[in-house]
Amino acid sequence: MKEYEFVSVNIDRFVGAKSEAHREIIVEQTRRGYRYVGFVPTNISDYGKIKCMDLIFERDEEIN
Repeated sequence: MKEYEFVSVNIDRFVGAKSEAHREIIVEQTRRGYRYVGFVPTNISDYGKIKCMDLIFERDEEIN
């Protein structure tokens, strides 16, 4: 069985601005034993720019 975790990332609203916050999140989650599996846009502007997304991570569920 897999365990999933979702981490929201807000993208800066300035035109042309780029975000690198996702990199730190991915590194931290892999340290916790998760594997990055993808993303889902959760807020998109009228012009199609992603404003917020959830990064999706998975790991094998620990069985006690």
